[in-house]
Amino acid sequence: MGEIGFTEKQEALVKESWEILKQDIPKYSLHFFSQILEIAPAAKGLFSFLRDSDEVPHNNPKLKAHAVKVFKMTCETAIQLREKGKVVVADTTLQYLGSIHLKSGVIDPHFEVVKEALLRTLKEGLGEKYNEDVEGGWSQAYDHLALAIKTEMKQEDQS
Repeated sequence: MGEIGFTEKQEALVKESWEILKQDIPKYSLHFFSQILEIAPAAKGLFSFLRDSDEVPHNNPKLKAHAVKVFKMTCETAIQLREKGKVVVADTTLQYLGSIHLKSGVIDPHFEVVKEALLRTLKEGLGEKYNEDVEGGWSQAYDHLALAIKTEMKQEDQS
């Protein structure tokens, strides 16, 4: 893959925007999952906490935890790309993420849905602070993280 040109500015923007979203986790978790379902209504069946409900449940700890994990891991990935030029996720974490996504029936296009929802949530949370640089930083970090999980899923699937 060679060196990834992830700049200091991108890293700073990702960290800064995550700090803003962190101030209202319940609101943005809800927004994030509402966006996922708006983009791909069928994705509802992939999440245990959405499956049996007609709407995105408010104050669901699992929903909040999942949303936070996506944002936090993407943010951590941005830091790793900047410092090490690659994604560094502990093998055990990666195996866990690979197997749980595989078991849930997640396929490649779903990662794009989540990415789109992530960007829409950032746009909502940041308002006029949202720009191409912010989008670029998060997109790049997310793509690398998603690739690492997808690669792990393929290995799990073959073993």
